[in-house]
Amino acid sequence: MAKSSLVTGKNLTPKPEAVEPTKLPPPVFLEGEDDQLYERLFAQVKTAVAPRDIIEEFWVRDVMDLQWDVIRFRRLKACLLNAHAAPKITEILSPLIGDDEADRLGGLWRNGDRDGIETVKQELEKWNLSIENVMAETLVLKLDEVERIDHIISRAEARRVSILREMDRHRTALATSLRQATQAIEDAEFSEVPGQPQQPSTAA
Repeated sequence: MAKSSLVTGKNLTPKPEAVEPTKLPPPVFLEGEDDQLYERLFAQVKTAVAPRDIIEEFWVRDVMDLQWDVIRFRRLKACLLNAHAAPKITEILSPLIGDDEADRLGGLWRNGDRDGIETVKQELEKWNLSIENVMAETLVLKLDEVERIDHIISRAEARRVSILREMDRHRTALATSLRQATQAIEDAEFSEVPGQPQQPSTAA
């Protein structure tokens, strides 16, 4: 039972020690990913959602990690197509400019050489082709892998939406509990207010 001072009537029960905020483990990044971009986006998400308790802190982190997965797999899908465009470039250009030159330009594309990429585009344009033709054929070649990546992205987006809905339900339930607790306090205070003493009636 809590002790009270006879002089002040104040509760003398010692306050519980402050609990140090829980720190979530750092995210894991793949080679080439921008960890500073992650931190900036995470800060924006936290500001927008304004988590109210540790449960919501976990949910906000989950939402951010799922969004990062979406960004990650979209980037990897583009990298996949770009990486496999080189053999298609060689295949398309070989009958037009010869095997050796086509192999050389395909290698420059694969290595990300800017001048080589421009040369590839120019050679394609000479034959009324474009890099879009190459990427379209590359997409057909890697369509199964692209569809699997798109499926992973869709699942991450669905889980992100599910967490946000769960957070809405959590906040609604919390608001209801707070209202009920507040009402109970008000009812208790009202019932403890002493009534006015009744005046004795005088005989006429």
